[in-house]
Amino acid sequence: QFLMVDEINRASPRTQSALLQAMEEQHVTVTGREHALPTPFHVLATQNPLELEGTYPLPEAQLDRFLLQIEIDYPDLAAEKKIVESTLSEEESIPKSVMYANDLRDLQKTVRRMPLNQNAIDSVLSLVRSGRPESSEIEEVCHYVHWGPGPRASRALALALRARALLQGHSEPTLEDLNALVQPVLRHRMALNYAARADGIGVDEILKILTKNIKPF
Repeated sequence: QFLMVDEINRASPRTQSALLQAMEEQHVTVTGREHALPTPFHVLATQNPLELEGTYPLPEAQLDRFLLQIEIDYPDLAAEKKIVESTLSEEESIPKSVMYANDLRDLQKTVRRMPLNQNAIDSVLSLVRSGRPESSEIEEVCHYVHWGPGPRASRALALALRARALLQGHSEPTLEDLNALVQPVLRHRMALNYAARADGIGVDEILKILTKNIKPF
């Protein structure tokens, strides 16, 4: 039920197209026959942000299917030491199950049952729509953003907002939850123009500006 893809941007366009079908339609087609995928079905993928030779940029439609894009920096000293020690050890690392598929399905249902009041929904919509240069009143967005997040971003942000609130032990989503999710939910759903590149402006800098304009709830 978990498909792990290492350096997904090295996959060919044909492979990426097949993966897009799996992520969107929950089935794959082989020689004209459809094969349903198990539920729940999730894709966890990595990208190499440094080496571009031999890579194929993911199309916007596929990027939009990923709920989050998390930037991973170098590990801290303790984590890196553990990596080295595990490499030198003769013991084989065996993954352990932390939950069953039914447990995950139950948690997903719990997330969807968590209340999200109208003020929170309005804040999510206001935030996402302010990232679109066609309708935004934020100067930096109009000047630097080529295309902004679509309706799928609003859905993803509202869903992730409830999931984070549950993980944090909140009875309902808070402004803190929303602030924490702006970058991972939206950074892969926006593209900047040449003016942004010329001025050294990145997506995360635009998102920090959007965060300052979030409507409290």
